Amino acid sequence: MAKLNANAASLASAVQRSEAELAAAEAEEQRARVRETGARDLASAAKLKWQELETEFATAVKLLQPKNAGEWSPIVEQVRVKQGYEQALGAALGDDLDAAADESAPAHWRLTASAEDPALPEGATALSEFIEAPSVLHRRLTQIGVIGPELGSSLQAKLKPGQRLVSRFGDLWRWDGYSVRAGTAMAAGARLIERGRLASLSADALVAEQRSKAAEIELDAAAREVMTSSEAVKAIRQIAKETHLQLDRAREAIAVTEHKSQARSKQLGALAEAKHHTHAALEEVRAQLTNSASALGELASLGELETVLETAKSSAAEQRSIHARAEAALEGFEREVRLRQERIQAIGAEQALWQKRIANAREQIATLRAREEETSADLAALANLPAEIEQRRSKLLDAIAAAERERSKAADDLALAETALKRLEKALREVQERLAGARENRARTEARLESARERRAECAHTVREQLDCAPEACLSLAALKPNAPIPPLVEVEARLAKLKADRERLGGVNLRAEEEEAELSARLEEMEREKADVEEAIVRLRQGISNLNREGRKRLLEAFDTVNGHFQRLFKTLFGGGSAELKLVDSDDPLESGLEILACPPGKRPQVLTLLSGGEKALTALALIFAVFLTNPSPICVLDEVDAPLDDANVDRFCLLMEEMARSTDTRFLIITHHPLTMSRMSRLFGVTMAERGVSQLVSVDLETAERLRDAS
Repeated sequence: MAKLNANAASLASAVQRSEAELAAAEAEEQRARVRETGARDLASAAKLKWQELETEFATAVKLLQPKNAGEWSPIVEQVRVKQGYEQALGAALGDDLDAAADESAPAHWRLTASAEDPALPEGATALSEFIEAPSVLHRRLTQIGVIGPELGSSLQAKLKPGQRLVSRFGDLWRWDGYSVRAGTAMAAGARLIERGRLASLSADALVAEQRSKAAEIELDAAAREVMTSSEAVKAIRQIAKETHLQLDRAREAIAVTEHKSQARSKQLGALAEAKHHTHAALEEVRAQLTNSASALGELASLGELETVLETAKSSAAEQRSIHARAEAALEGFEREVRLRQERIQAIGAEQALWQKRIANAREQIATLRAREEETSADLAALANLPAEIEQRRSKLLDAIAAAERERSKAADDLALAETALKRLEKALREVQERLAGARENRARTEARLESARERRAECAHTVREQLDCAPEACLSLAALKPNAPIPPLVEVEARLAKLKADRERLGGVNLRAEEEEAELSARLEEMEREKADVEEAIVRLRQGISNLNREGRKRLLEAFDTVNGHFQRLFKTLFGGGSAELKLVDSDDPLESGLEILACPPGKRPQVLTLLSGGEKALTALALIFAVFLTNPSPICVLDEVDAPLDDANVDRFCLLMEEMARSTDTRFLIITHHPLTMSRMSRLFGVTMAERGVSQLVSVDLETAERLRDAS
């Protein structure tokens, strides 16, 4: 018994060590998973940024590429514009920039000799000073002047034939009286701005690609760390489980040994009592033997007695048989009543659940109808919005021009006001510095005063606490006369130390020893009672765990049989034949066993799931998922891209299975897919289209209604 207790103690300490190691490993695993999540988020963000820049760069290149890019290169590709003058060049040349410098092109520029060209009006700077372009554009650029927006109207009348004036913001004044205000949409200016952004987009895309790759490397490292931590946790958890099992077996052995010991003690007591009863019975038998000898002559014959005995035995056997049959029938009736009561309770719970689902569906229908009415009202209200926006835009453009002029005037006033403000702020800072110095001196003085007051209060508190008198009564307590000299501090401290030493030598006396002994005895008795209660609770807990495990095994096996039946039927439906089954493996206990899927498609031998092809794995997985779903179906089922790994034939089988399940259950299936065969078999389609860049629109098609209309026509 002592050896068993020692073994149990060592196993308990091993369990504690294993649990501590498991907690540390799980914490490390959690930290690794947190790092992996952060690395995954960082990698996703970097990859998304890289893809956005790549898409934007490709889109810009595609938009800026001319229609005849394979034949002639437009001259705009040879033009370098100083930053800020893109709108000026676009307003000055417009679509002429799409012409080529090659004279064989249908639209081209050609270098021409000319007489002396007229000079630009005074105040205008030639656009050629801000543009690096081929020589064929030099004559055109020198006859285009760059001015401020406010000088355009006055200088337009001074232009010679062929000359133009532009502003940096896109204003245009031509010699023949034609003019364009800044802000008017011009494709050429927009293309020049976009062309200037290509270099920065390319550099940003390269940096984003490098960051994405670095983030992917960090993510791989974090994933490997998570895998290592997970394997370590599994190993430690297995060790802890085995140690727990050994500890449970040791405790069970101790309990069995204690039970045997108690049983042997009871057997010894029973044998002693049986011995006493045996002696008493022996005396009684001897007395009865004497009486029997005297009454032997009066007894009937032995044959008659045997006949009566046989009759009594047969009657008793018949009564026992009747009693056994009655007990079996009673147990059958009780079991039937219990099963029916459980079924009635389950039906009531399901009825309440369906009532709740019906109420929720009605509320959802009402909400959708209200949203439909609100959407219709919003559409009616927004019908005239484009015209209003265009009108507001014109007004805003005029207001912006006026505001720009007011802003220039306000900027001059602001500069003068800021100069005066800086002068006043400098004087204010000098005054504030002197004030801060004075406040610091005052704060230091108040702090010293407060410190002195606190020390005085502490001394008075110490005097009252130790001497139990006011500070003013200390002199009388020390037997000192007023105005008498105070003894030296060294003598007072020496006398105080001597008195304290005398007090310490006296030692302490515990006057509550008996009371403490009674309290400890009461606590010991309470702990003994609690120990007995804990042991009894352990026995009840183990019995409860055994009952729960038994009930869990029963329910698990029932659910497993139901799912296995659905799985076999659905597998045959999806594959058009064959066979499949689910098996519990690795343990005789259903609660600890694993699950293995054995599938046999038509024309193949039975094999495990890992040996099947990709499409066969997908169909087998679908059969298992829907088998579990049919065990307890819900009103709505959402399937996201489940037909992606399937070919056309398997997609057709999947659609047949969906139609059968929709007919046999009340479930509505919502399928997210890109496969045309799946979409053609649906009742209604919903999609999102982008007719314009950045503008998404929801599109829905009712295929059933369309088919009815087609048949009716």
